[in-house]
Amino acid sequence: MQVTKLFYFKNHPFPILKKQNHTIKQFELSPLAKAGIIIVNMEDPKVEDHDISKPHRDNHCQLMLALNGAFKLNIDFENVEFSAPALLCIFPEEVHHIIEVKDPKGWMISFDPSLVSKEIVQLLENKIDNPFLLQRESNFCQQLVILMGLIEKVQLESTNNYTQKSIHSLLNALLSLIAGELDPNLSVDKEKENRSIIIKETFIKLTKEHFKTWKQPAQYASALSISVAHLNDTVKLLTGSPVSVHIQEASIMEAKRLLYFTDKSVKEIAYEVGYDEPVYFGKLFKKITNLTPLEFRKKFRD
Repeated sequence: MQVTKLFYFKNHPFPILKKQNHTIKQFELSPLAKAGIIIVNMEDPKVEDHDISKPHRDNHCQLMLALNGAFKLNIDFENVEFSAPALLCIFPEEVHHIIEVKDPKGWMISFDPSLVSKEIVQLLENKIDNPFLLQRESNFCQQLVILMGLIEKVQLESTNNYTQKSIHSLLNALLSLIAGELDPNLSVDKEKENRSIIIKETFIKLTKEHFKTWKQPAQYASALSISVAHLNDTVKLLTGSPVSVHIQEASIMEAKRLLYFTDKSVKEIAYEVGYDEPVYFGKLFKKITNLTPLEFRKKFRD
């Protein structure tokens, strides 16, 4: 089961990662997932099929609704510590692991992002804070509880031809409810403003998908069917940084993950994140982080 053992790593210390494999493990949805979705009750005593106290990626999205308990995780070099009630989202590219969990209650739902509209996933990725703290007595929190409980109940019942369609619909209802809470003022009357936001958020998503091979702003502008100038003006206006910086930062984030979680050489990592010249990669890494790749590895890991 993909997520259950998460709730039994109590008082687990942050790992010292000096000897690592040469890859960051990536896990698929549990074989028990049906039609790309599985929900797990945190109080369910099933056994996990892999160790999620160690850094890893998933090839799917995870959404946790914590109703009780204290949680400590690490997501892409950030320690995330909170007490329930709260929502937490983890996306496929993010390296994460559990540090400590105490007295958990709630649900974890894992799903293939292709089952949900791109706009909803994009909005979640760009707008949600990890954690997204909740007011226990709010209508929003109560509605989340109802939908999570209903998804769990439908999943446990005997299946028929429409069971999975029902679960898909309930998942989309759940995520749409969250999207509405994250961005309640999104209005069709602000079409021009919304178009700029869509361009920026789609561009950010594309950098995460294509940073290894798309190094030029023109490649992203072409994918968005706009001019390079329009893309750059829009992204810089909304983020404060030009397109080229975002492309570089996506590559450097992946390089940081590989430096920290693997024993690959700087040259190997440079190639893996799309740079044929390790010397140029090293200079770019230092420009963005103020550290050489080896200094970064020594400071944060060794």
